[in-house]
Amino acid sequence: MTRAEFNAFCGALPATTHVVQWRGSDVWKVGGKVFAICGWSVSDDNPGITFKTSDMGYEALRDAPGFRPAPYLASRGMKWIQRCGPTTADEVSSHILASHAIVAAGLPKRTRTALGLDQGVRPTAGRK
Repeated sequence: MTRAEFNAFCGALPATTHVVQWRGSDVWKVGGKVFAICGWSVSDDNPGITFKTSDMGYEALRDAPGFRPAPYLASRGMKWIQRCGPTTADEVSSHILASHAIVAAGLPKRTRTALGLDQGVRPTAGRK
């Protein structure tokens, strides 16, 4: 997944906002909370993509080929993983989609409702 593909995918998810911060990283948020970051490039075609995971997802991905605990975030006990090697766009997309869902679910009900996230419809960006 390239940086452009990352931004297009995240931008298609419901109730997202985009900022560029942290030395030029593309940071995507839902309800003001970060769910995905693209920056600290490994290469132009293989940028570092960081996303939040569940506890189980973190355990499964932290030693998986192409992934690692996210620098800075994981060292502070947060369950964030960074894609740091070759992976498929579908694999990364599914992790970003799960991260969006995890972060959205953690928002207060009032915020989820205001953003249209409590309508019982699962985000399907990028799915055919």
